[in-house]
Amino acid sequence: MKFSSIFYSITFIFMLGSSGIFLAYLWLKEYDKQNYTRELNTKYSVVSRLTLLKYSGIISDNEYEAQIKGFEMPQILDDALIKKIINNAQIIEEQEQEIGKSAILTFNNNNYLRLISNNDDIIVLYDDKFQAYRYDVITLIFSLVFLVLLAVYIFIIRKLKPLRRLKRQIKKFAGGDLEIDNVATGTDEISQVADAFYDAVRQIKLLNHNRALFLRNIMHELKTPITKGRITAEMLPQNKYQERLISVFVRLESLINEFALIERASSKLQIVEKSRIPLKTTITKALDIAMAESGAVEIRENDDIIIKADEKLISVAFKNIIDNGIKYASDHKVLVEINSSDICFITSGEPLKNELSYYTQPFTKDGNAKNSFGLGLYIVENILKAHNFMLEYEHENGKNIFKVKFKLQENK
Repeated sequence: MKFSSIFYSITFIFMLGSSGIFLAYLWLKEYDKQNYTRELNTKYSVVSRLTLLKYSGIISDNEYEAQIKGFEMPQILDDALIKKIINNAQIIEEQEQEIGKSAILTFNNNNYLRLISNNDDIIVLYDDKFQAYRYDVITLIFSLVFLVLLAVYIFIIRKLKPLRRLKRQIKKFAGGDLEIDNVATGTDEISQVADAFYDAVRQIKLLNHNRALFLRNIMHELKTPITKGRITAEMLPQNKYQERLISVFVRLESLINEFALIERASSKLQIVEKSRIPLKTTITKALDIAMAESGAVEIRENDDIIIKADEKLISVAFKNIIDNGIKYASDHKVLVEINSSDICFITSGEPLKNELSYYTQPFTKDGNAKNSFGLGLYIVENILKAHNFMLEYEHENGKNIFKVKFKLQENK
């Protein structure tokens, strides 16, 4: 859990509050215990002084009874019991005064007051109202406070728990997966946000579906008249007008195919069916699609280089790079170097005027690209990303080098 997490912050505040309650409990218990002990000492001090004054003859019995009222502690008259208490009791506190000595004793969980007058009279008083210090009330109060704090903590965590599930769904959506779950659990603000997010994703999913259906319907409807038009053009007498007409229909077919690839690339295509294929095979297929003239492409390869990819899509990506190379190279030739971890497409010419990222955007091109739609590298970039491959560019010694880096799949 990261320190910046709201769950961590709430847990930290709860732990801090719990520690504060525990420390306050310990302090109050000790403070209350000291007060209780102080009250007992005051009581025993008053009783012992008055009793010693009585036995010293300084005050009368009536004065004693009047002043001792409220501090009544009966005197033990059983000599055997007095002897037993004196011999076995533990002395808590002992004091010596001018009129005699006093000591607080504890025996069998009871408190006694032993007095010795100046006449050597031994008096033992029993505190029949004594109760050992108990902190049950304080413990109960602090336990209730802690339980309330714990209940508040659990309540807040439960209320915020959908945030984690919502975060996972957002990450899933960011990865291109529109099959998300609605994590709303109630009517609070978090659930309302989850509902709104779920509804937004459903709308996006519906829009994507409608867009794809619209494009496919257009392409399907256009293919029939284009095919019929080309067949008709082939039946015309051979001349320059027929050639131009055929080239128009060829271009229209190419445009439809480009639209199909754009639709897949722009909708964050997910490569589901990948196969292990020799890299040389994909280059050969790319050359067939490109219909490059003999001698326009030279291939230098290492043997047994295998990649895992969608053969059709990756061949289209390589075909677009080769097409661009032939079209814009100063000598209209492309050198393809197949290495152990990448494949390089090398052409002669001036360096690109802009960064590679500029050309991988749709409908971007240089001024001399009059016959281009500016979609070639955009399609290449999206196909490579879907395969977790990387496209790089560099210019060295008058050569433009487009490098595709990939992960090797070892032969089994």
